[in-house]
Amino acid sequence: MLGDVMDIKGEKQISWIDVKRVLSNKEKNRELGYEQKNALDHLRKFCKISEKKTDAMREELGKMENLKEKHVNAIVNFLPENLDELRTLFAHDRVVLSEDEKKKILKAVKDNK
Repeated sequence: MLGDVMDIKGEKQISWIDVKRVLSNKEKNRELGYEQKNALDHLRKFCKISEKKTDAMREELGKMENLKEKHVNAIVNFLPENLDELRTLFAHDRVVLSEDEKKKILKAVKDNK
């Protein structure tokens, strides 16, 4: 029989900065499990954008009609710097972005990085 069983009540896509925030807060209150410690160490090393800049970028990108929350999170996580990197993020998704929208995305990343 399983010890602790967790009921999943829903799913929500969040960015790496959000995960970092949640794990950092949990770390203050109790000891993290092995996987959580590893995840937090990884995020501290590789997630260099601040929460404030992430929120500003998320707000700017959220105004674009063609971007879903998962797209905004992918952009915030990977911070594409050029069109090739942006195309890679959407390679497995059917998102049609105009050249103007692509430029706005790259500008939002550049301005908030």
